[in-house]
Amino acid sequence: MPNLRKAENQTKQFLFFSHFCHMQAHTIKVSKTAHYYTVGAPSKKIKQLWIAAHGYGQLAKKFIYKFEDFDDGETLVIAPDGLSRFYFVSKAGRNPGSCWMTREDRLVEIEDYTTYLQTIYEQFVPQLHDEVQIILFGFSQGCATVCRWMMAKFPRFDHLVLWGGFMPEDIDYLPHLDYVQSKNPHFIYGDEDQFLTEERMKWYDDIIEKQKIQLKRTVFGGKHIVDRKELMKLKLTLNV
Repeated sequence: MPNLRKAENQTKQFLFFSHFCHMQAHTIKVSKTAHYYTVGAPSKKIKQLWIAAHGYGQLAKKFIYKFEDFDDGETLVIAPDGLSRFYFVSKAGRNPGSCWMTREDRLVEIEDYTTYLQTIYEQFVPQLHDEVQIILFGFSQGCATVCRWMMAKFPRFDHLVLWGGFMPEDIDYLPHLDYVQSKNPHFIYGDEDQFLTEERMKWYDDIIEKQKIQLKRTVFGGKHIVDRKELMKLKLTLNV
C-alpha cells in the first residue's frame, strides 16, 4: 500500500505542475530487444517447463544457474530478463541489474512485461510435449511479476511458485479464484528472510485471507535466497 500511495501522490504532483506549465505527456510504441536464457532445449521430449522470473537487481543470465541441475533431457527452464536495466550500487561496486517495473508509469510497464512473457510462452509451449507440466516461478520481485502476467493473460499452466515474495495486493483475485486456486499456489521462504518481517507477514496473511486464497507454505532454513537443495526438492515433488 505505501508504494501505491507514493504513485498516487506523484500523479497528483504531475497534474498540478502540468496545469501551470502546459506540459503534456506522450507515449510511443517502439521495438525493443529482450533477453532470455534457457537450460535445456525445446522438443517434444520436454515434459516440464519452468518460466522463472528473477528478483530486483538480478540478471537472468546469473539467476538461471540456480536451475542448472534441472537439465535432465525432459525439463526446460526459461529465465527472461526484466526489461529495465540499471546500475546496482553495492559494497561490491557498480554492477548492472534488471528489474520488472517501478512505480513510475507502472501500468505501462506492467502491460509491456506481461505481453513480453506471454510472447515467450506462446513461442515455446507448442514445441513441447502435448501434456507438458508448466510451472510459473517467481523470486522476490518476480513473484508479483508472474502473478500480474497470470491475471492479465490467463495462460494455461499447472503450478504457481512464489519464492521469497508476495502476490501483489492491488489485484482482486476473487472473480477468478477457481483459476488461481487450480494453479496450486505455493509460498516458499527462508526462516531468516530479512525482507519478510513479522509485520509484513501479518499484513500479507490478512490480504490472502480476504482474497480466500489457499497457499501451500514451505519454510526452509535460510535467508532471502533461492536455495538449490530446496529447489531440487520442489522439482522432485512436482515430478510425481
